[in-house]
Amino acid sequence: MEYQNYFQQDLSKEGRPGEVFVIRLLMKEPVELPERAQMEAVMSQHLSDVECFWHDEKGTGFAAKKYLAEFKDASLPPQLMVTPCTSFDEESIDDFQKGQMWNCMAEREKILKECRYQVIANDMLAATLSAKDRAELDMDFLEALVELYPQCEAVYLHTSGKMFPAEQIRNHQISREERFIHFAVNARFFNIQNTNDMIVDTVGMSTLLLPDIQYHFHDIEPNWVVGHAYTVASYILKNEESLKDGDTIDGIVNGQFDSNIQWKCRCEDSLIQPLRPVFDIDMGEYASGNRE
Repeated sequence: MEYQNYFQQDLSKEGRPGEVFVIRLLMKEPVELPERAQMEAVMSQHLSDVECFWHDEKGTGFAAKKYLAEFKDASLPPQLMVTPCTSFDEESIDDFQKGQMWNCMAEREKILKECRYQVIANDMLAATLSAKDRAELDMDFLEALVELYPQCEAVYLHTSGKMFPAEQIRNHQISREERFIHFAVNARFFNIQNTNDMIVDTVGMSTLLLPDIQYHFHDIEPNWVVGHAYTVASYILKNEESLKDGDTIDGIVNGQFDSNIQWKCRCEDSLIQPLRPVFDIDMGEYASGNRE
């Protein structure tokens, strides 16, 4: 990995656990909202029991009746909203976000320069769903959208800062259980200026009201740490946060998990924006910073 731009840490930017999951479909040319019947058919194929409660020139909305979100006075199905096509300004994605698009660095500039239009989609009333249900809901919605919009060139996921060429989503072979981690969680990498220290952290887990993960370290291959982060994030999602403050997890030897090496997890605030709760992983001999 290589990260050449320098940015100031800004912990005034706070994360919003459970926030709306936003999908931006990027297009080269303006597109029309698909017909109601077509949208109902595709959404039903991907999301099972859905009901279109609104469809006009201002957008469309679906109730995902397979799920029920529990509130104080009612139980309601989460809603899935799609806007009409609008213009897209590449400046709306700043250099800090662009610098962490590790999965599409080669295509990043071309996509952002050529795509001048966008369709924005999001979930609503979904924060009270279980982590597994919301992850399934949002990924099924994502797959329905790239089918409904064959003109879509790329997808930018706001909560994680990841961007994918749309064909990677249409043609993926990732298991249903791993889709959210692959598409909607981003393992970021930072060098700490004037030191040999590095940070790897995840963003995206807090959307599901689960903790992100953070590593502050030195003298170990950062790609190994990134792989560790994605594996731990997957474990947390599958087990709905079975890790607890003070628990230990297997460390890394030569890029592989090794049960003989145990790293301690601590609940802390993140070192890099947005400010949010994280599991900070104490990497033993590779750990940087004061963890007392």
